[in-house]
Amino acid sequence: MLSSETRGEVVVLRMEHGKANALDLELLEAMSSRLAELADRAGSASLPLVLTGSGTIFSAGVDLFRLLAAEPGYLARFLPALDAALGGLFAFPHPVVAAINGHAIAGGCILALACDHRILADGKGRMGVTELQVGVPFPALPLEIVRAALPPHHAQEAIVTGRTYAPAEALARGFADELVPPERLLDRACEVAAALGAIPAASFALTKRQLRRPALERVQALADLQPEVAAVWSAEATHRTIRAYIDRTIRRG
Repeated sequence: MLSSETRGEVVVLRMEHGKANALDLELLEAMSSRLAELADRAGSASLPLVLTGSGTIFSAGVDLFRLLAAEPGYLARFLPALDAALGGLFAFPHPVVAAINGHAIAGGCILALACDHRILADGKGRMGVTELQVGVPFPALPLEIVRAALPPHHAQEAIVTGRTYAPAEALARGFADELVPPERLLDRACEVAAALGAIPAASFALTKRQLRRPALERVQALADLQPEVAAVWSAEATHRTIRAYIDRTIRRG
């Protein structure tokens, strides 16, 4: 589900969860646990992290098939787990570099946007936040991560249209900070992570907290809307829209 290796001072955390690294309850809980474990292990020392996927997909986002077929109560556990994993990544006190090895869609894209630096493999992989195309509203934290990562005019377009972007377009819009050949992806991500890890850990962590605080405060300000978000996610009308999205995209592909 998640594997890790150490390259010098850098920990490479790799999602290995089916063909698409789709986000389900188990993967999200594993990610939260691993991030907490790494932060605890580092203590006051720096621990730079690279997050990547396996195969040709970084992450295709929420496992829609699992969501539709899940037992009652799954969604009530899934949405908090999604917040916990994204929050753990977004607020991780050490440098995090996303090595985006292919498609990063919806929740998978937001995972990448939660990182401090994003490097995208030049190829067929696309990036985008397709939540409204799928038919679900953004929970507060994913929405604020997008707003924090992208320039305002590009964030508005990305959120409202649900478009996905080829690598050059993704770079131009701020989804990625660098575009590299696929064979250079992991080496370059480790180079950047190591350079960020050389910054004194306390200074980096405090500065990151200052950068993240406005977004996290906006999440708190939106707390009263989250029961409504959960209700829409669980509505049968929403599930019909999700099924239609699957039929015209995933199954057709």
